[in-house]
Amino acid sequence: MAGNCDDLTGKVALVTGASSGLGHRAAVALASAGAKVAVTARRVDRLEALAAEIRASGGQAAPFALDVRDPDSVAQVAGDAAGALGTIDILVNNAGVAVSKRPEDFTLEDYDFIHETNVKGPFLLAQAIGREMIKRGTGGKIINISSMMAMRVTGKLTLYGMSKAAIGHMTKQLALEWARHDIQVNAICPGYIETEMNVDHWKTPAGQGMIAAMPRRRIGKPDVMDGLLLLLASSRSDYMTGTLIPVDDGQVMM
Repeated sequence: MAGNCDDLTGKVALVTGASSGLGHRAAVALASAGAKVAVTARRVDRLEALAAEIRASGGQAAPFALDVRDPDSVAQVAGDAAGALGTIDILVNNAGVAVSKRPEDFTLEDYDFIHETNVKGPFLLAQAIGREMIKRGTGGKIINISSMMAMRVTGKLTLYGMSKAAIGHMTKQLALEWARHDIQVNAICPGYIETEMNVDHWKTPAGQGMIAAMPRRRIGKPDVMDGLLLLLASSRSDYMTGTLIPVDDGQVMM
């Protein structure tokens, strides 16, 4: 019988970009469902605070400094997290950055910054964790955080949109390659969601104008992803792989 998607007891998850926003929320949701969570990012002080928050609520978490652009850092954290919490059953590839400019104004530094963080980093993490899942032989779950920008276009986000489209295709490729190893690889494609990084924007006239143009005239909070995240992390999604699923309140139709 399929498991309860609200019960991840005995599972170990690794979340990248967990120091704020969607990654922070993903770590809390997974821990609340019973998973032991390795929280990773570059801002260690924030990770320590998050781990303390999770432990105070009865969960289990450990912080690990990680720069997803650095192959040595990826390999180190993949090994350290497994050593501290147990072999990784669930990877949430969330770390990402954006730069807003017109296409003609992007620099090579912008390109490298976005590509290395949004594409190279998630691939390195999936590769490192995937190898261990294959070696263990008991399958696993890889959840990539893409974006509705993988499915639509908007101004001044050319490089970001390109990177998230790449994550979408990487999801399908890995799902195909690793199906025989019982590793399900899926992607969540969030729409506009309010986080500490953009909260001020939504209060401006421009931000309010964007909200007014949305199909349901509202902006999401990070917890709108909880249901899908827990589904994809659990055995209830064992028959789902290679999917890109929007969580955007219909914004992709704008």
